[in-house]
Amino acid sequence: MKTKSIEEQLKLIKRGSVDLVGEDELVEKLKENRPLRIKAGFDPTAPDLHLGHTVVMQKLRQFQDLGHKVIFLMGDYTAMIGDPSGRDETRPTLSEDLIKKNAETYVSQASKVLDIEEAEVRFNSEWLGTMSGPDFLRLASKYTIARMIERDDFKKRYTEGHPIRIHEFIYPLLQGQDSVALEADVELGGTDQIFNLLVGRELQKEDGQKPQVVLTMPLLVGIDGVQKMSKSYGNYIGITDSPREIFGKVMSISDELMWNYYELLSDLSLDEIEEMKEELVIGKLHPKIVKENLAMELVARFHSEDDAKNARDEFENIFKKKGRPDEIPEFDVKGGTILVDVLTDLKICKSKSEARRMIQQGAVKIDDTRIDDIAWTLPHNSPISVQVGKRKFAKFLVN
Repeated sequence: MKTKSIEEQLKLIKRGSVDLVGEDELVEKLKENRPLRIKAGFDPTAPDLHLGHTVVMQKLRQFQDLGHKVIFLMGDYTAMIGDPSGRDETRPTLSEDLIKKNAETYVSQASKVLDIEEAEVRFNSEWLGTMSGPDFLRLASKYTIARMIERDDFKKRYTEGHPIRIHEFIYPLLQGQDSVALEADVELGGTDQIFNLLVGRELQKEDGQKPQVVLTMPLLVGIDGVQKMSKSYGNYIGITDSPREIFGKVMSISDELMWNYYELLSDLSLDEIEEMKEELVIGKLHPKIVKENLAMELVARFHSEDDAKNARDEFENIFKKKGRPDEIPEFDVKGGTILVDVLTDLKICKSKSEARRMIQQGAVKIDDTRIDDIAWTLPHNSPISVQVGKRKFAKFLVN
């Protein structure tokens, strides 16, 4: 175990957190001076992670640095049900093949935050997949419908007349059973997970185990500064994004949101962050430099130090000198094709609606001339340069 005092450990553990259920129990566990078993589950429902997912991973890494045993749990079994947390409707069912494929990318991407070699990587199909019919009945008997309906999202859906499927009631029980199977001392999750995490405490008590301490982290606000980070909202920073995209997106956040990102995502200590705030107030530091440092830290984490420096230099070139990236992708396209379709097919825009919106907002340039006609078509046999927004550039070789 590391030599940090209990007070020092608690300060780091509580950094940026929202709920800490069982703080006195955590102190007692820490007094045992043994590596605690720290669990966090991730359902591989999509192939790529964004910075919002890494908030909990960052906390896991802090536990690792304190000498505790981190359990990176892949919810390959529970992903087939879909976590109802925060949902207004039932999640679609995913195939086993897709879940397996997603899980492989999750572990690879998580290694950019965690020391994955020292983590205990588990899949909950190990125990949930072997449960018999009677096993499920015994598990289901441990909770009542009345208690399930106390859950905010279930209560909201029930009150508004939205359907709740029976299997969705099973999800919190299965997540709780994970804690029993793994004998977790602490479980981490987002604030929307609090109900599920508390179910784990109850099931551990019934099994004769000491209940896990519950620690929740806030849902990271997206780069729009309004909604939680989500691919569906288009306000996310993917950890597989290019260095240029990560750097540019971080630079686009507000100065106020920047400090929230520092607290939840940076490896800097709270004292170092506080010192930067003080230097900012007295004019010793400029907000742009502080934000650049954060952008470089995140690019270096998911790519490399050299990539971070190159992304910064390219950002300066584009935004200060009104230049273009050193490398611009080229595409062969057919003349006479509607620009909206091309931007969507090449994934420069996520959807046709986004492409139309960007054009209507004057955010699309062809050879440095703004295009505002959503019906604009590509000319024949003429190479053209394309800019979408502030950070996306391409060259179309039109035939």
